[in-house]
Amino acid sequence: MRRYLAVGLDSYLCLLAVGLLVRSCLNSGGTGHAVALLVVQLVTLSFANQVLLTMAVRASAGKLIMGVRVIRLPDAGRPGFRLLVRRWLYGLLWLPRQPWHRLRRPEADAPDRAPARRRAETPEDLAGVRQVRRSDLRSYRAAMRERTG
Repeated sequence: MRRYLAVGLDSYLCLLAVGLLVRSCLNSGGTGHAVALLVVQLVTLSFANQVLLTMAVRASAGKLIMGVRVIRLPDAGRPGFRLLVRRWLYGLLWLPRQPWHRLRRPEADAPDRAPARRRAETPEDLAGVRQVRRSDLRSYRAAMRERTG
């Protein structure tokens, strides 16, 4: 539940920041230009929050508030720039389309009639990163220190 609340907070904070910047877009000289500026600002803020801030402190703004951290799999290390960019693009381009694909699924693809298929990986695993609670990460690190030292 924390992850979903963190994503909601991230979305809200990004939209709030862009909403505060809308005034600068409105006087830019035309609807098309204003919409383009707004989209560029939204994407830039999303990238800064999801990639740059996560690189710096292992969490986006919403995740910081909810006590969630982003780790690299399988060693629970700090994710690199490439993994974070891939995760950001995945969340930006692929995830929003999933409800549409499920609505358009034909009846023949119903679970009881569908051939056995390999189950897809969970979304947090596709980019090689996972979201965990900060307290769980601390407990894991303490257990690993005891094990090795």
